[in-house]
Amino acid sequence: MKRQAKSERRIWLIMLAVLILLAGAGIAALTIVLSGDSSSLELPYRWSNEDMAYSAKDQSPMQSKDVFSADLCIGSNNISYNDVSVSTTESAALFSVDDRKVIYAKDMFKQIYPASVTKIMTAILALKYGNMNDVVTVNWQDLELESGSQVVGLRIGDKVKMSVLLRGLLIHSGNDAAQAIARHIGGSQSRFVDMMNAELNELCCTGSHFTNPTGLHDTNHYTTVYDIYLMLNEALKYDDFVNIMQVSVYDFQYENADGEEMHVTLDSTDRYLTGQTEPPKNVTVLGGKTGTTAAAGNCLALVSQNAYGQFYISVVVGAQSKEDLYNDQNLLLSQINA
Repeated sequence: MKRQAKSERRIWLIMLAVLILLAGAGIAALTIVLSGDSSSLELPYRWSNEDMAYSAKDQSPMQSKDVFSADLCIGSNNISYNDVSVSTTESAALFSVDDRKVIYAKDMFKQIYPASVTKIMTAILALKYGNMNDVVTVNWQDLELESGSQVVGLRIGDKVKMSVLLRGLLIHSGNDAAQAIARHIGGSQSRFVDMMNAELNELCCTGSHFTNPTGLHDTNHYTTVYDIYLMLNEALKYDDFVNIMQVSVYDFQYENADGEEMHVTLDSTDRYLTGQTEPPKNVTVLGGKTGTTAAAGNCLALVSQNAYGQFYISVVVGAQSKEDLYNDQNLLLSQINA
C-alpha cells in the first residue's frame, strides 16, 4: 500500500511540474508581447468588406493578402474631393505619398487594361534581377511585334547594354526593348511573365494579371488603378528608375550586327516632359509612365511634387484622347496645393 501511495504521489508531482512549466511558458510569451514599445509599432491595415481586394480568377476575397503595410496609401473604390470629376470612361486616383492618403478615387479597384504602363513592372524586374552592364544581343524573338507597335528600332544582331535598353523601355516605351529585357532576364518571355505575376503577388496587386512585358493588348492582361500605384510606389525605390523617368530626350547608343556604333534620338512619350503640356502652377511633374492602346485608351501614371516639396502619385487610365488624359491629370494635380 505504501509503495502504491508513493507511486501515486510521484505521478501527481510530475503532473504538477508539467503544469507549472506550461504556465511559465505562457507568462513568458505574454511578457514578450506586452513588453514591446507600442509607440514604434506599425499596425497593419486590414481591408474592410467595401475595400476588400478580389482574386481575378474567382472573385473571392484574397484572404492571404488582406494585410497591408502602414506606409501605403489606403482608400475606398470611390472617394470624392472638391467636386473633382474626371471623364466617364476613366478610372483615376490621386495619392498623397507623404501623408499616406488617397485624396481622390474613381473606380480605383476596377480591372482595366494598362497598355504600356505595364512597363513599370518590366523595369522593376530588370532592376531587381538584371545587371545594367550586361550586353544583350537582339534576336528575332525580341522583334515579334504587331504592326505599328512603338519601338526604338532594334534589329537582329544589335548589341545593347541593359542600362540603355532600360532607358529605351521607360523613356520611349519601346516594345522591342521590353521584349529584349524580358528574354535576357527570364531566359524566355514566358518565364519572364511568370516572374511578373510572382512580383504582382509579392506587391499584393490582387486585381492584376500580366501576359507580356509590353502591355500590348491581351484580354487576360489587366490591372487596376490601385495596383498601378503599388507598382509605381515599388519602382520609386530604385534610383535608376527615378532618374530615368525624368528624362525628356535620350541618345540611344548601341552597336549593330556589323560592329558599327549607332545613335538614335528618343523623345519621351510624356507630354509634360516634352513641354507639350504645362502642369498647374506650383506643381513639378517628375515623370512616370504612359500607355496607349485602342482597348486601354490613353493612360498615365505620374509622380509630382507640390509647392512644399511633398510627393504625389496620380493615375488616369481609359481616357478617350490625349487631351482628355492631360486635362484630367491637370485637374488632379491642381488639388495638391489646396
